[in-house]
Amino acid sequence: MVPLVQPLDDHNQRLLAHVHPPAWRNPDPAPLYDLVVIGGGTAGLVCAAGAAGLGARVALVERALLGGDCLNTGCVPSKALLRSARAVHEARAGAALGVRATADVDFAAVMARVRARRADIAPHDSADRLASLGVHVFLGNASFSGPRAVTVDGRRLGFRRAVIATGSRPSVPEIVAGRTGPPYAEPRYYTSENIFWLTERPQELLVVGAGPVGCELAQAFALLGTRVTLVETAPRVLPREDPDAAAIVTRRLAADGVRVVTGSAPDLVSGRIVLVATGRSPNVEGLDLKAAGVRYGPEGVHVDDRLRTSNPRVYAAGDVCSSFRFTHAADAMARIVIQNALFFGRRRASALVIPWCTYTFPEVAQVGVALEEAQRRGARTITIPLEAVDRSVVDEESDGFVRVHHDDGRLVGATIVAPHAGELIGPVASLMRRGATIDDWSADIVPYPTVAEVLRKVGDAHRRGRLTPRVRRAFEWYFALLRRR
Repeated sequence: MVPLVQPLDDHNQRLLAHVHPPAWRNPDPAPLYDLVVIGGGTAGLVCAAGAAGLGARVALVERALLGGDCLNTGCVPSKALLRSARAVHEARAGAALGVRATADVDFAAVMARVRARRADIAPHDSADRLASLGVHVFLGNASFSGPRAVTVDGRRLGFRRAVIATGSRPSVPEIVAGRTGPPYAEPRYYTSENIFWLTERPQELLVVGAGPVGCELAQAFALLGTRVTLVETAPRVLPREDPDAAAIVTRRLAADGVRVVTGSAPDLVSGRIVLVATGRSPNVEGLDLKAAGVRYGPEGVHVDDRLRTSNPRVYAAGDVCSSFRFTHAADAMARIVIQNALFFGRRRASALVIPWCTYTFPEVAQVGVALEEAQRRGARTITIPLEAVDRSVVDEESDGFVRVHHDDGRLVGATIVAPHAGELIGPVASLMRRGATIDDWSADIVPYPTVAEVLRKVGDAHRRGRLTPRVRRAFEWYFALLRRR
């Protein structure tokens, strides 16, 4: 049996006590639930807690760890690891600031800290917290026994509405699975599900896949002292992002010691530790979706724009039904499910404006369309390099840019490459959601000097673009007339 987490130190035992309590006893099922939630990741937790808070009778079923990918194998541990890597990055950057420092990495302590911070955050997603909100928490395997019922370890949970929020798992290409054997066997491969189990630093690591996860972890392990090779079959890293953003990330990866190989299949050398980061697959196995009349395919559960499945009593949210496989997207979709499933709402998933961020150094944040799609649409583009931002210059962090794509001032997309791009993309997404124009940024007042000033520069650039030669001649005539008075 595959363990839920390793090593079983104090930190991970603290984690398990919250998200999969060893002595947990499932409650007696209610006669009928207003909402049965399958999956205890972000989408499932938001659905369950939100519905229970509104007075609904709710059951939540989780087969592994509450908190799902975000808490246990994704956002939380990866960003904790990246924080340690950033300390090394900052030490190396000190020479340019006139401060020379060296970084002595204690890898075991780094990973212990990752486990500790994860355990610190775990109470937010715990079984006890859900139970305190009135949610019936069932730990076990769920499957549909019909269009209006779910079975958990032989116990029937009838529902008025249900939501499938089972998330996704790392995809493993055959070239890796066939050459290295199954997980947890020697020679092994790692995915995001078990890479944070490490307690000893790998001397050499082959990362297969240069999407966000691959780039983040390749850079982190390289900064922490591992010899890293990053392989991507596409012509460049971050193939879905702006090409200029990808070029900056490639340059910075190389500067931090990552050997980047693009346009090539991985060369799986015997004995080399492999980390697979080639995308994710939806978790639909074992649910008996046919018994519920729920259609699905390789891309996941099929839903309409209101997140209803082919069974109108069953909804889905998060990775299991969406191409936006982000924690914040799962949260937003769960809120739609609560309104539409329980209150006959008509909110549409297509109305969501979903930004995302890759947390390399520098970060790459995106919302809407990127450069190539913007060009196909005929949108106009404004690019402000960080070299034009005073704070970026004095911080020695000017290798980046803000690029927005617009139709007559209304945003259709944006890319930000900056040390804290994830913090800056929020105001951009907000403007896009409200349908305002980038001229509004020109009127904003932000503290000087900050990197946020770059958004005002975008607004100023758009306004200057309206100053055509004809308009300028009209202004010249106007001022000449005033001088004659």
